[in-house]
Amino acid sequence: MNEKLKKLERQIGYTFQDFSLLKKAMMHSSYTNEKHMEKHYCNERLEFLGDAVLELVSSEYLFLNEPKVSEGELTKTRASMVCEPSLAFCAREIGLGEYLLLGRGEEATGGRQRDSITSDAMEALIGAIYLDGGFTNAKEFIHRFIMTDLENKKLFYDSKTILQEMIQAQTDERILYQLVKEEGPDHNKSFFVEVKIGDRTFGIGKGRTKKAAEQKAAYEAILKLKKER
Repeated sequence: MNEKLKKLERQIGYTFQDFSLLKKAMMHSSYTNEKHMEKHYCNERLEFLGDAVLELVSSEYLFLNEPKVSEGELTKTRASMVCEPSLAFCAREIGLGEYLLLGRGEEATGGRQRDSITSDAMEALIGAIYLDGGFTNAKEFIHRFIMTDLENKKLFYDSKTILQEMIQAQTDERILYQLVKEEGPDHNKSFFVEVKIGDRTFGIGKGRTKKAAEQKAAYEAILKLKKER
């Protein structure tokens, strides 16, 4: 496992002085439960710390880069940047799921791809970097791996709202999200949802929840509408 985590260090461009912090950041509660370890050994405390560091860094970033935006809009933008799906998206970009220490049950039910687990691990990793290398290193990691491509992330995670606003500005046609199929066993299911505007299908999205599939379908619809303009 240590060799695998060394690969993660290379991936993120940060070398830990205290390697045990990185291992703890990847240690899900299902693993510590299975190994009969005390609860505080899992990554939840690091996640708690990382969440606070992330909120401060993202708040500072928006405050400095959006000088004319109101407090309400800043709060809304920050929420979309650091929400579970957004952090899980960032975690997928660095392949964080493959480095997690999971219990056998969680492993068998697709835990490495579960947004709730990978987003928590992302926050735990931030907490670990903060403890190991201080605020500057944690901030650098956040800027490099989370505060990137924000326009696209905002479009993706606010896609249902953005699509609704686009359609309302052009027509009074109704937007309909329809579940078209489900795949996989109950513990590891994928949902496929299509979005229709009037009678026309504009996008099909796949997700581990119906809500995620709807967001992806809306995102596809937005891209299609922009091409048609």
